[in-house]
Amino acid sequence: MSDVVITVRGEHETRIAPERAVAHLTIRAEGPERGAVVERIAAFTEPVRDDLASRKIAGTVLEWTSQRVSVWSERPWNNEGKRLAPVYYATVDFSVTFTDFAVLSWWAGEVAEREGVQLGWIEWKLTPETRAATERDVATQAVGVAVSRAAAYAGALGLGNVTPLEIADVGLLTRPEHPEGAQAPRVLMAKAAFSADSVGGGPAVQLQPDDIVVSSAVEARFLAR
Repeated sequence: MSDVVITVRGEHETRIAPERAVAHLTIRAEGPERGAVVERIAAFTEPVRDDLASRKIAGTVLEWTSQRVSVWSERPWNNEGKRLAPVYYATVDFSVTFTDFAVLSWWAGEVAEREGVQLGWIEWKLTPETRAATERDVATQAVGVAVSRAAAYAGALGLGNVTPLEIADVGLLTRPEHPEGAQAPRVLMAKAAFSADSVGGGPAVQLQPDDIVVSSAVEARFLAR
């Protein structure tokens, strides 16, 4: 039998527990007077900033950031179709990174009780070092799957020698003019499932993060003889 070119795809994924959590919250105030709204948002925001600064010094918060105050107005309509007086709104967004999820649970329960505070969503992440190492391992495993498939196809044809010719992310091997189809190692961020439970002393939020999925897919071309 003459030489045969074999093209295969290799895939691999792994699941790993999150190492960091980034909580997003918004502080909001509204009212009929701009000055009063700005004062209210400052009053709501200051204790949250002070608390986070203290937690960072204590080491229970890895880092935190806040945006500048956004202030705008809207003129609502009444049920008779008339424009009413302006209503002013102000918001400040925070993001807070935790490494201790038990601390996060208590903090989330406490901060959600503050006036004007809306706890948004929580991102579960890996450290950059863990993410890089996991992506390398997943990519290596995906290549191994491609090699095994090529060897299996060659064996089914009665060919024993398999030589790699090309390997690439999905989409780059056969259609290099369309790199947007590539599927390099990727991380699917876990989402938070949380429920409030303050029974038994103190506010708390029960956080149940899913594992983070890291996956990779490659295409490879081999020459079988």
